Amino acid sequence: YRKVVSDNCTAGVVDLYTARRLPCPSQAPKGLHLVTSEGKLTALLSHNVTFLVFLEQGDGSRTSITVDFGDGNAITYSNVSSIEDGIKHIYKNVGIYRVSATAENSLGSETAVLFLHVTCQLEYIHLSAPFVAVKNKEVNLTAVLWPSQVGTVTYIWWFGNNSEPVITLEGSVAFTFPREGINIVTVQVAAGNTILQDRKTVAVHEYFRSHLLAFSSNLDDHNPDVSEWRLDVSRVIKNSMVQATGVSPEQLLVTVLPGLPTAAEFFLLPDKEVTEGKPEKTTTHLDQLLELVLAALNQNQVQFTLRPGVQITVYAAHLSAAPLVDTSENHSSSAMLMLLSVVVVGLAVFLIYKFKRKIPGLHLYAAMQDEKEQEMIRSPVSPTESTPSCSSQRQLLTSPEPLDTEVNTQPIECIKPHPRVKFSTELPTYIDV
Repeated sequence: YRKVVSDNCTAGVVDLYTARRLPCPSQAPKGLHLVTSEGKLTALLSHNVTFLVFLEQGDGSRTSITVDFGDGNAITYSNVSSIEDGIKHIYKNVGIYRVSATAENSLGSETAVLFLHVTCQLEYIHLSAPFVAVKNKEVNLTAVLWPSQVGTVTYIWWFGNNSEPVITLEGSVAFTFPREGINIVTVQVAAGNTILQDRKTVAVHEYFRSHLLAFSSNLDDHNPDVSEWRLDVSRVIKNSMVQATGVSPEQLLVTVLPGLPTAAEFFLLPDKEVTEGKPEKTTTHLDQLLELVLAALNQNQVQFTLRPGVQITVYAAHLSAAPLVDTSENHSSSAMLMLLSVVVVGLAVFLIYKFKRKIPGLHLYAAMQDEKEQEMIRSPVSPTESTPSCSSQRQLLTSPEPLDTEVNTQPIECIKPHPRVKFSTELPTYIDV
């Protein structure tokens, strides 16, 4: 016979082996991860960025998560399960932000950090460089960006025929051209996934003359302020100046400057066959050419037609800065005379005020009554000795001292002394001040 094994327990199960629900043991958070949903460390300005937070170990239901976005904003969640879909945030300024996530419970905490580069789309660059540079003299070259703040930017520069570029993180660089001739400067700007470039031609010479140009105001109405228009108008101005002055085209360079009102600058280069490379002859030759061109400009001989019915006149810009101090003799003497007059008048007023007490007859008697009450006094003599008599008052009235003002002829009665009031025996001098 065989014994059949059965699953059916008829006698029951011992309670010791019955399944029970037990709480998981608490653990400090460990293995915290912070990433973006796209797995990149870059983000576009004013666009949603989604951050994902993962925790390898720890009680997720009892562990709080705090995310600091690095721009002054932070948010806290009570547990990990509430952020399974990610955390969204929008940055309003370009820059590099330190984003941190902190998991914390009663047993400990852990922090994860990432650095996020927030950029915006680079749309346009412009290389600002001099049209003519001096040989062996340092010049500044600047790359202007639009918009000006686009985040982390790398600049790559090429000068002339150099095969090795110069890489910088700044938009300006200084460079010295060692040889005369035409040099091409190229700059590339890398911002995120965008790379733009611009180039300029720089004429390098050891000696030259330059002067600014101005135009009739109607040119501003037709100036779109774009590089292509400036280049075309520069050629037209050069041809007009060559026809009016007879200067060789190889010796004249003209460039229209950006911005409004419209302005330009011309450069005169020496003729090496005439000057033979000598500095003295070169300087004299350039000064003569400059006088010739300025004479034609001052006589309004340089004109061109921009379009049918639009005639433009080219002038020599006269820049004369006013001095901070006028050093002319006439103005200086006038100022000194005026200053001296003010001092004399002030001194006269002071003397009149200071010595008018000594001028006789100035309101001698008018203030006598008021002064008499104020001059009461101070020496311990008897009332009878200090009391002024009527005869003394009459003598004062009949004093031979001349008076400049009319005397009040109203009779004055004798004042009887008060037993507690003492008078001085001396007659005070009554002068109105």
